[in-house]
Amino acid sequence: MERVWITRNGTALTVLFLAYVAAGKWGLSMASLHPSVNPVWWPTGIAMAAVLLLGPGAWRTIFVAALVVNLTAVTATAALTSLAIAAGNTLEAVVGAWAMTRLSMGVASFRTHRGILDFALLSAFGSTIIGATVGVTSLSLSGADAWVDFRLIWFTWWLGDATGALVMTPLLVLWATEPRPTWRWLRAAEGAAIAVLLAITVLIVFGGRFPSDVKNYPLEFLCAPLLIWTALRFGPAHVATVVAAISATAVWGTSRGYGPFVRATPGESLLLLQIFMSVTATMGLTLAAAVEGYRRAERQLLALSTTDPLTELANYRHLVDTLRAEIDRSSRTGGAFSVLFLDINGLKRINDTHGHLVGNRALCRMAEVLRRQTRTTDTAARFGGDEFAVVLPNATRAGALELAMRVTAALADSDELPVVSATVGVAEYPRDGATPSALLGAADRLLYAIRASGHSGN
Repeated sequence: MERVWITRNGTALTVLFLAYVAAGKWGLSMASLHPSVNPVWWPTGIAMAAVLLLGPGAWRTIFVAALVVNLTAVTATAALTSLAIAAGNTLEAVVGAWAMTRLSMGVASFRTHRGILDFALLSAFGSTIIGATVGVTSLSLSGADAWVDFRLIWFTWWLGDATGALVMTPLLVLWATEPRPTWRWLRAAEGAAIAVLLAITVLIVFGGRFPSDVKNYPLEFLCAPLLIWTALRFGPAHVATVVAAISATAVWGTSRGYGPFVRATPGESLLLLQIFMSVTATMGLTLAAAVEGYRRAERQLLALSTTDPLTELANYRHLVDTLRAEIDRSSRTGGAFSVLFLDINGLKRINDTHGHLVGNRALCRMAEVLRRQTRTTDTAARFGGDEFAVVLPNATRAGALELAMRVTAALADSDELPVVSATVGVAEYPRDGATPSALLGAADRLLYAIRASGHSGN
């Protein structure tokens, strides 16, 4: 079973190994307080994302990658110490992913503000205690570090791992689970504008491009509007991308003496940078998740207000709104459209004989037939009770009658009992009425005239 899992995820594991090693090498090249301590340790975030997406079996690849990073570092530690550090890095990733899976919502956590806070507390700032404790303890026991520096190095290591998790894990998980975007050119232009402004902003704030001899003005607040803009317009995955860009530039600039976090000592600079990135990542992602949750609730409320809960067709309100829109459009273009009105025959008899559940099923069967037989441009709705209506844009009376024949034939061909049939009335705009109520009334009158004549569609 394990061999099957490895084979199925072979490409992903290879990418994981290469990404972890590359991020680790880049991180160590930015180290200033200690050769093994980086202000933002991205491999932690990569590892947690891998376990969340691929499962606990990814731990082997994480361990090997972490071991390679430590053994091939410029100031490589002893083999036993490297093994301990790699074990700590692996364990914190597994525990962090386990906490999100068991105590929160797993990969779905990054799309809710509660899930983001869970991740920050349980994984980013929680499980990373393991990696920092194991790593600094092993360095101190091996004599590579003095015990007197344990507290400072541990704190920096822990914050570096936590910040790396806050930056990279949401980025990778969100993009791995994000549906493929279908942007129109205007939205793509807006995204490009954010990217250009972000590049300019981070280079001014952290890249030493501020037009002054002083390169460490406290301008980090300039990043906030771009985060808010992205959160309001694009969502969590794009906010995570902006956070990662800010993080990479901030680490690069601070390590070269640029930006608002440069202080007299490397330790003070790292602490300020780590706090800034942790707060930026947490608040940006929380805001984006809250906005997405609001939009999701808005869509659900809209669906509830325009959809019939039983048949999942449009409801009366949506039907009337559609009729008004079609009347406006046809008034401008001079075209015509039709309305089909349908009434299920003998629904009360079905309810009395077979029960209301069977009667509800009869309503749903009618809805299913209407969905199958109508065009994507048509709007099928439940008018109320046992009555349905269909708005057919750019359709004449003859076209509506043709649809009526298909619907009644489909109902008659069903093998499901009891047999369901319908009586149909048709109205055409503007011949039969110029308002929604007039059109529906005309179709309804025709329906009852047909039923009274004995041609009820039975």
